[in-house]
Amino acid sequence: MAVETSSQSVAKAAGDDVARGRSRGTGKRRGSGKGSLATHWYAGAMVAPVVLVIGVIIGYPLVRGIWLSLTDANERNVERSIGVNHIPATYEFVGLDNYTAAITGDQFLGTLGWTLLWTVACVSVTFSLGLGLAVLLNRRIAGRSVYRTLLILPWAVPGFVSVFSWRFLYNKDNGLLNKILAGGGIDAIPWLNDPTWAKVSVIAVNVWIGVPFMMVALLGGLQSIPGELYEAAEMDGANAFQRFRHITLPGLRSVSSTVTLLSVIWTFNQFPVIFLLTRGGPGEATQILVTQAFKFSFEISPRDFAQSSTWGVLILILLMAFAAVYRRVLRKQGEVW
Repeated sequence: MAVETSSQSVAKAAGDDVARGRSRGTGKRRGSGKGSLATHWYAGAMVAPVVLVIGVIIGYPLVRGIWLSLTDANERNVERSIGVNHIPATYEFVGLDNYTAAITGDQFLGTLGWTLLWTVACVSVTFSLGLGLAVLLNRRIAGRSVYRTLLILPWAVPGFVSVFSWRFLYNKDNGLLNKILAGGGIDAIPWLNDPTWAKVSVIAVNVWIGVPFMMVALLGGLQSIPGELYEAAEMDGANAFQRFRHITLPGLRSVSSTVTLLSVIWTFNQFPVIFLLTRGGPGEATQILVTQAFKFSFEISPRDFAQSSTWGVLILILLMAFAAVYRRVLRKQGEVW
């Protein structure tokens, strides 16, 4: 009898646990879909306008661009109106011909090579300088707030203003840089007229614009590292380089992985610096993928909308592939992203 009573008590306790599990959402509930929809309908109502706007602003142009990349659309065969006359579209579907022509052509591969070099150079130099400045500003030095404010200014100034300022500095005849060189007896450098110097110039400008963001992000990561770790390492006899290698770099891993990904995407698509500083010149020396896609659609005659869309889709595919590989590498290293 006692055994039976004990078994009934255990069963009752188990039933109570199951009931409590269901009340906490850990158990199995009936009609949870309808109940959740009825309870949280306002969340869907709040998100719906955002989804609609994103769909209109991003979704439609993306779908339209993919469609045009599969056609031979150009300025002469798209739908247009001339005065009161309406001319219907006459372009045709060509499948993947545009992609085949772009991938197998020398222009795309050559532009892609410089775009990759431009991205790697800008991101690596920007990260190195940003990390160095962040480490310096994380120390207790006199006037630290003033230095932080001054170093953030290039980020606060509108991009086109910064580019035009640098374009004036790079002027071969009246630019400040060449005047300084002339004062030292050095011949003027054709900063924007020589292919090699033009590449160096655009990289320098993009680094100058991007360092503040990198510095601020990494400085925030440095301030999140507990100071006790450095004190313990110093007591154990670790020198400055060892503390930097074994404490600072691992502590910044999550922040640096995020800002590196963002910096790669931004630099890969950095249209203003290239377009406003050199317009892809001299010749095609500094033309990156995104400026070349713009050129197809707005500068050449007849404007080639199909080729421009093809390059745009290829840019998207390249960046998505990079993000997927980057995420997989981070997951193997134990990072959650």
